[in-house]
Amino acid sequence: MSKKQLKITVIIGIILAAAMLPLSVSANTNQEKLIAKEHSGNKIKLSTYDENQQFARFIYDSGLTFTYPDAVRGLYVTGHSAGGSRFDKLISLINNSDLNTMVIDIKDDHGNLTFKPDKDSPYYDIAKSYIKNPRKMLEVLEENEIYPIARIVVFKDSVLAKKRPDLSFTENGKVWANGRNESFVSPFQKEVWEYNVEIAKMAVELGFQDIQFDYVRFPEGFEKRDKELDYTLGDYEESDSNDIKKRVQAVTDFVSYAKDELHTYGVDVSVDIFGYAATIEETPGIGQNFSKIASNVDVISSMIYPSHWTPYFGIDFPDKEPYKLVAAYSKLENKVLGALEHSPISRPWIQDFEAPWLYSGATQQYGVKEVEAQIRALNENNIHEFLLWNAGNMYTEGVDYTPLN
Repeated sequence: MSKKQLKITVIIGIILAAAMLPLSVSANTNQEKLIAKEHSGNKIKLSTYDENQQFARFIYDSGLTFTYPDAVRGLYVTGHSAGGSRFDKLISLINNSDLNTMVIDIKDDHGNLTFKPDKDSPYYDIAKSYIKNPRKMLEVLEENEIYPIARIVVFKDSVLAKKRPDLSFTENGKVWANGRNESFVSPFQKEVWEYNVEIAKMAVELGFQDIQFDYVRFPEGFEKRDKELDYTLGDYEESDSNDIKKRVQAVTDFVSYAKDELHTYGVDVSVDIFGYAATIEETPGIGQNFSKIASNVDVISSMIYPSHWTPYFGIDFPDKEPYKLVAAYSKLENKVLGALEHSPISRPWIQDFEAPWLYSGATQQYGVKEVEAQIRALNENNIHEFLLWNAGNMYTEGVDYTPLN
């Protein structure tokens, strides 16, 4: 069997008679694909069984080979950069440093795919051709031993909201948008879950090794407008929980669903989450409970940019104190994750950009010193993975990404 064919690994465990499915392995490629498709669409929730009792696990082989690095040290890449001239510059930056990973937009902040799928794909009409040939792009990453992560923006989705207002939040008959003219679709809607997870499966089939879901939440400040907007609660209508608990349950259930669906492909599932969610039991509006989300993923990626914190941890101006902020957060996160029965890998987002909106005068510059300070704070607290964020993908050069070595 060639690398480019689908491999099926059958792990025989305890067969539940009521859920028994025929297990057969054939040398015929089409038949193998059919079997894999049947099982990947199986609605049985794998999480309801003990891992040792899961009777089958099918691993998808895209034909590309990537090795998980000693520790993921990555940077964010937009669809424009991945499909443009900046891609080669980012490859060079990684090859000439201790970086080893790219997080690439596959579904962007507007709700568009960043590449064109087949014309018969249900996602063809939301696709942009930023990345002309995603398979070739991944082959370049394979050649350069760069680990690929697919970023999929979930509930912030102006494209789907306008196309399907019934899946969104409306106000006076129109799709609601926030102050930045961004619209969201509802985490209460399971059709939205399926929509995004199917995109994730496309990314896996292209060759991505890790699916990173972003904007896994309700709009910011939702608790202040939840009574003003029109939307359906779906299956959560009959819940006796209060509104905050319903939102938390919907977000957590999506993460659990995504993990179960993608488990059959043998890839890691990660979720981006606000760093401050680790400091409270659960967020009142956006529906994020740090511990519950962390318990349902392989990787948790807290956004801990110093610029995004108000005075916190006894630090009056966190943007000016990147080391202190990250060190204080890391200690707290270690405590929260340490209390979980099964804790995920911690892979925080850190800051490689300036925040001029915080200053009336000169802006705190983020260069080698500031980026290294954040990484050092993580490493000193036994957190060795991280991702760099710069919206324009203009990253600081000359940084020592392993400062304790």
